This record gives sequence, C-alpha cells and structure tokens, in this order.
Amino acid sequence: MKSKKENVLDNILINTVESFRLSGKAETSIRLLLDDEEVQLSQEYANTVSIVRLGFNDHGPVHMKTVALNAIRMLQLLRQANIKTSLEKEDYGDFEDSLTAVIFSSMLHDLGMSVGRQDHELFSIFFSIPILDRILREIYKGDLKKQIMVRSLAVEGIAGHMGSRSIHSLEAGIVQIADGCDMTKGRARIPIALGMVQKTGHIHQYSANSIEEVQIIAGQDKPIRIDVRMSNEAGYFQVEEVLLKKIANSTAKPYIELYAQAREESPRQYL
Repeated sequence: MKSKKENVLDNILINTVESFRLSGKAETSIRLLLDDEEVQLSQEYANTVSIVRLGFNDHGPVHMKTVALNAIRMLQLLRQANIKTSLEKEDYGDFEDSLTAVIFSSMLHDLGMSVGRQDHELFSIFFSIPILDRILREIYKGDLKKQIMVRSLAVEGIAGHMGSRSIHSLEAGIVQIADGCDMTKGRARIPIALGMVQKTGHIHQYSANSIEEVQIIAGQDKPIRIDVRMSNEAGYFQVEEVLLKKIANSTAKPYIELYAQAREESPRQYL
C-alpha cells in the first residue's frame, strides 16, 4: 500500500502534468507509472536496500516521485521562458515527447539501488528497459520511431543522473539537477531514526537533515532559480558536494540560478 505522502505526491504530479494541457501522452505516462505494480515494488525494494542494507537516505518511491515533480517544474519554467528542449530544437519531437521522457527517467532512475550503490544508474537502465518498452508501446501505439526516441532519451537521463557521465540533451540535464534538488530533511528521517549513521551514507543523512526547504521558482536573470534553506551549516555539504556538482555537469546549467542560506545568514549565491 502507498503511504499518505506518496498519495499526495501522486495527485500533485497528475495535476501538474494536466496543467500543461497537452495531447494526453504525458498524462497517460505518469498515470500508468504511478499505477504500475512492477514500478512500485521495484521502487520500494530499492529503498529497503538503500536504507537498511547500505545506510543511505531515501532512494525509493517518494524520492523518485519528488525528482519527477522537480523535473516537471523546471521544464515548465523553461517553457515559460521560450527555451526549447533538445527534441524541439532538433525537430525530432515536440515538448510533450520531452516531458514524457523526463517523467520516465525521473520515476525509474534509482531502481538500480536494489543491487547496490556502485554503478546503480547502469543497473537502473537494465531494470527500466522492459518497463519502458511495455508502457511506451501503449502510449505511442504503432509509432515505433517515437517509442525508440523517447526510450533513448529516458535512458540518457537515467545514465546521467549522478553527474559522472557526459550527457548531451537538455532533458537529461534537467533530470540530473532535479535529482540533486531532492535533499530536504525528509530524505534522512528513516535512517536517522534507525540509528544507522555508522555506515557509508551518514554524511548524506546528517547534511540532508539540515535542509529545511528547496524551492524551484522563476529566476530574475535565468529561467530557473533554486533556493536552498537550511537549519545549520551541515547542509552546505549537500549543496556543494551534490547539487552544485550536478548543475556544473548539466546541459541545463546556463538556465540555473542557485542560492543557499543557513539560519539568518544572507543568501549565498553560487550561480
């Protein structure tokens, strides 16, 4: 059964995608993914391995849905600023195809945590391909070209979400940053409650536990502004060692403003 937080996120995701008023492919994608038993069970087991076995923070359904929501919001802001996605620029697809690929990437990017941390993005691809093929056949009925295109773009987003591999599409760059933006204290609540701070992931837990809020809003000089507010300076680890590095390696970097603030300090501008 889904948690209350998952159900809330499900409704927000559906409403946000509906607000684009597109043809319905993206909306169908998110609904099918949210209702898919294989996706749900895979996300839940990935989270169990991440928290219980490895001592890391949340890498389960709440995290993957939060990343999807972050990515969708950033695409929305780029669209409002008349910034075209890679598929639009290349005249190979439209905005909805890009949105659909980003949704799949975000919702499936951490399935490989069910195996372990090392190369988990590659294991995520392995587990995601059958799901992608199955659902994309339903969304793009009879359009093999679109199925292949969206699958490839989704896989690029999964492969590149850690920021350690070169990516080339704006869509994949958005997924990379969206993943880094999910670093509020809620991600660390379970491992800290279990007293599992002795394992490898403990600095991520304590740092994430210092992050009070991450806002993704329209920027003044760039289309997207990311504001990070934290209760103490430990949160700067998440900002500087995780989020900033992902932005630096992202194709979406030219469109991002990044600010972080601890307690009553003046906001620290990074980008």
